[in-house]
Amino acid sequence: MQDTRPLLLETDFPPVRRRELQTLQVNLGYVCNLSCVHCHVNAGPGRTESMSLETVEQVIGLLERERIGQLDLTGGAPELNPHFRYLVRRARGLGVKVIDRCNLTVLFEPGQEDLADFLAGEQVEIAASLPCYLEDNVEEQRGKGVFSDSIRAIRLLNERGYGSDPALKLNLVYNPVGAVLPPAQAALEEDYRRELGLRFDIRFNNLLTITNMPISRFGAVLLAKGEYVRYMQLLRDNYRPANLETLMCRNLLSIDWQGYIYDCDFNQMLELPLLASDRRRHISGMPTGAQLAAIPIRTGEHCYGCAAGQGSSCGGALAD
Repeated sequence: MQDTRPLLLETDFPPVRRRELQTLQVNLGYVCNLSCVHCHVNAGPGRTESMSLETVEQVIGLLERERIGQLDLTGGAPELNPHFRYLVRRARGLGVKVIDRCNLTVLFEPGQEDLADFLAGEQVEIAASLPCYLEDNVEEQRGKGVFSDSIRAIRLLNERGYGSDPALKLNLVYNPVGAVLPPAQAALEEDYRRELGLRFDIRFNNLLTITNMPISRFGAVLLAKGEYVRYMQLLRDNYRPANLETLMCRNLLSIDWQGYIYDCDFNQMLELPLLASDRRRHISGMPTGAQLAAIPIRTGEHCYGCAAGQGSSCGGALAD
């Protein structure tokens, strides 16, 4: 697989200053039941990387010590980590809001039959990937049968109260099919709500649109198709300085499955450690608040993906 990393390291992207740490985003491993085309972590059924219990305990300790209010769990399919439920319970016991980045189809994996009940019982917010409301587009990105399983999973979550109970938030996540920017989030959300409601009678809270990052699997596809240069120019041409104010890296740290710290999930996949010296910092040696504030955020050409157009983050668009 071709690697875009060498093309992304040198950049003229503006400096970004760090703010108060509010969210800890933790990658529990690359094990997944799907192999999506747009996946920036190259996850799949053949991967074996998974966070250990020792590292999970260190994550819990960090949440408690730094009083971090939000834990964002990702993967792979984070639910397939054997310590997923333990981490969720402990975090919720500390009063931490937990977000599960769920591919929906994992609800039907062996051993996950009670997953919907568990998530509802712990009042876990779900960010569920559904890259389109049309079957063909979803299956082009994610594989045959994924759309129907995803609809079935949303219905299962709706039955538990997701999308209607204020304590059970279900957000859907859209990624474009191909080398284009997402459409306007608000307008697309109306389309999703209308189409999914009329055709399947399902409910959700919000739609989050996320720009495809030119790294890992998607980056390799861009290079293979000769679309990399055009896509990067698209991101640059649509750069909006106003988006710098709300970039997710200002208030977030990303932890990989081994416990190493990065500015964001994308830097993690590009192996750009927190320190510019290229010396990886482990969660066991987490900088204090003052020390962290003094460490510049690492940037690269991929940062234009977060700052282009309406902006992009794990929480969706940054601007209306």
